[in-house]
Formats: sequence, structure tokens, C-alpha cells
Amino acid sequence: MDLYLDSVDFKEIEEALDFGFVKGLTTTPTFMHRHGITDIDGAIVKLSGMVPELQVEALGENVDAIVNEAERILSLDLQQEPVFKVPISNVGVKACQRLTGKGHRVNVHLIYTLNQAYMAMAAGAAFICPLAGRLQDQGHDAIKLFEQCVELIDKHGYSSKVMFSSVRHAEHVRQAILAGVHVCTVPFGVMTRLCDNTLTTLGTTQFQEHTKLMTAQVKDLIRSHNPICRASETLTSAMVAMTESGLGIVSLVDEDGNIAGIFTDGDLRRRLQHDGREILDKTLEEIGYSKNPVTIGAEALLDEVVRLFKEFEVDSIIVIKNSKPTGVLDIQDIIKLGLLGQEHL
Repeated sequence: MDLYLDSVDFKEIEEALDFGFVKGLTTTPTFMHRHGITDIDGAIVKLSGMVPELQVEALGENVDAIVNEAERILSLDLQQEPVFKVPISNVGVKACQRLTGKGHRVNVHLIYTLNQAYMAMAAGAAFICPLAGRLQDQGHDAIKLFEQCVELIDKHGYSSKVMFSSVRHAEHVRQAILAGVHVCTVPFGVMTRLCDNTLTTLGTTQFQEHTKLMTAQVKDLIRSHNPICRASETLTSAMVAMTESGLGIVSLVDEDGNIAGIFTDGDLRRRLQHDGREILDKTLEEIGYSKNPVTIGAEALLDEVVRLFKEFEVDSIIVIKNSKPTGVLDIQDIIKLGLLGQEHL
């Protein structure tokens, strides 16, 4: 089944063509009016250079008028000869037969019955085009009509292709496929949702998460701030380091710069509640701090990070290299990546 775009929005058309397999474009005067197009001929010329196949309307009150309009369009500076869309009627099928005899292709559309479809096929229409959405709006079994049209072509060997049009949603496309039609022309909004599925999205997200766990390293996620204090510095210094970094933790180092412990905003709150403001000028050594921080190397995989967060139930992990703190991993960094979702808790 060939996929066509039903639009005159140039931005949509360019985006749809990026798929690489959209075979053509159908247009209507109604679409052009809605998009404020006043230079219809200019739009047709531009579109003829954009799409693999262009289908445009050729309207007229009688056979000669329809044929003359098609020939007038052909006189434009086109990059390709379009398929001419003609509404079904006695006049329309006669015009179709005459245009087909001249070697042009015609899409007989606005079809609502099998009799209309038969007349279009007999007239040599390249495409016969029932309207699914409009038929269903009136309570008719549109899908049955498409199936009958396909069966009629298969049984009697007509050269027409059945085009499924008036597509309202992705389910219409599925029904078109099952009905065996040759072409389905869809609005851009429907086309871009044909790959959507919540289970696919969930599975893709899981694959991405697990890939990150197995391939991404701590150094790829490490915070740019690395708040450090010596144990001999005051609590006020630690508060300043936390505030400047935006982190709720400061790494404490010994005289050689090796990791000696950590002091967190939780430690700060507990000390102030217990001892009051007089501790602000005391050293971290005097106040006390956690001397066994959870640490990890910069080359470690994120899978190990997740394991440590789960095992020790901490909010931060200190990244070290040669026993010296080089940064901090915050649990929020992991949560934002979706690596501590429900399956990890």
C-alpha cells in the first residue's frame, strides 16, 4: 500500500518527505482555502517540484470545461504532470475517459457507492477514491465499500487503484491495510502518529535506561561543582561551600587532600537544632562529621551507581580519584535519567 500525504501545508509536506517513502500528495481547493492560498496556480507549480506525485483538482461544469482546465494546468511551468482529480458524476466519468484517452491520469473522487466506483473504473480512472470518514459520519459501512472496490478490480482486471481517503485517525490506516487498498492518503497529524504505541515507548525507554546503566560512566554525569573543606575549617565555611555549589553536601579532606569524610545539610540541621547558633564558628572536627562516605571511581558504570544508592540509601555519592574527591553524584541526577524508577526501588 502506497502512502500519500493529504495536505497543502508546505512545512508539513517537507517534514513528511523526510520519511523518504511517501509516494505522493493529494490536495483539494478546500485545503488551499483553509490555508489562505490565493495563488492556486503558483501553489501547484511549487508543489510539482516538491513531491514524487502531485494530485490536483480539475473542475468544470461540463466535459469540455474539465478537459480545458486540465490542459490549462498543464500549460503552467510544472516540474511534472499531475494526476487530475475529478468528482464522480456523469460529466466526471466522461471527462475522465477523454483525459485518459489523451494519456493523462485521473483520480475520480468523492465516491460513496460501489456503482460510482464501477463507473470510474469503467472510465479508466487511475485512482478511485471513496471517503472513509465522510461515509462513516453518515452511518455507512465505509470499510465494506473499500473491500468491494478491491474485489471488483481483482475480479474483472480493472487498472484503477483504490485510494483510501478522508482519514481521521490511525485506525483508518489499519483498516485500509486490511481492506487491501492500493493507496492511503493521510493528514500529517495521522502520519506522524502511525509509529506511536505506549508499549513501544515503554520498551524503548527501558532499553535506553539499561544501555546507560551498562555503558555510561560516572564521569559522564558528574556535577561540575566539587565543594571541598578541610576538617579544620569552620561550619560557616562548609555552609558557604554548600550554598555556592547548590549541593547539600561538602567533601572533607585531610592535609594531603585525601577524602576524610562528608558533612551534609542534614548534619547541619541536626547540629543547629541540638547545639544552637554557637556552633557556627566551631570547626568541623569539633562538631563531628561522617567519616565513612559512600564513594565511587569516575570510570565506574552507572549500574554500579544505582546499586550503591539502593544499598546505602544515601542522597549523594562522592566521586574519587586516587583517594581525592573530584566531584559529587546527587540522587536527583539519576532520577532525572529515569535510572531509579519503580523497577530499581
